[in-house]
Amino acid sequence: MNRRTLFALPLLSLAASALPGSGSARAQAVALTPQDRADIARIETYLDGLHSLKGRFLQVSPNGATSEGTAWVERPGRLRFEYDPPSPLLLIAGHGLVVFHDKKLQQTSNFPLSSTPLGILLADNVRLTGNVTVTGIFRLPGQLQVTMVRTSSPGDGSLTLIFADNPLSLRQWAVIDGQRQETRVSLFNVQLGDRFDQKLFEFEDPRMQPGYYTPGR
Repeated sequence: MNRRTLFALPLLSLAASALPGSGSARAQAVALTPQDRADIARIETYLDGLHSLKGRFLQVSPNGATSEGTAWVERPGRLRFEYDPPSPLLLIAGHGLVVFHDKKLQQTSNFPLSSTPLGILLADNVRLTGNVTVTGIFRLPGQLQVTMVRTSSPGDGSLTLIFADNPLSLRQWAVIDGQRQETRVSLFNVQLGDRFDQKLFEFEDPRMQPGYYTPGR
């Protein structure tokens, strides 16, 4: 696995770099106050109502490297992260899978959407209970943060959603993997409610296209 792929994996799977044996324990939920429960309910309602989104993103990888691109989100279950050149990365979610493609190396990896942080955001009905355990809620002036893990495998890592508050609006998320490496993604220039061409969420392998040619073959 190359360094470029390692930098992108925390976006894809909380289980990508789990510590040996760390996923076997079940998560311990934080003691929630009535205010916590009310805020979690607000977050669930907000995410359930977030049908489509287009915006720019800034990603900060564990080594401090930054990359930008355009994101399209259509719930349930569809997403496209297209990185700006010179990055060769493309991430697409659809049909229950997340596809990660490196155009330069011509390498493609698939992950079940249900095993990734994206699966929580793109679910048909967002519920931060059951398979998901909330481990912390933090409030700052004008900001609300909620941290969660997968209930059955908390050692795989955590996902923190960061919202602007009043009104509630998703602005950022951070994934910490099993090796305690953090990848942070910020959204800006966000547009809501658009209809997208469904081809955006289909991965077409360039190697399968007519006329594809790789030098040296």
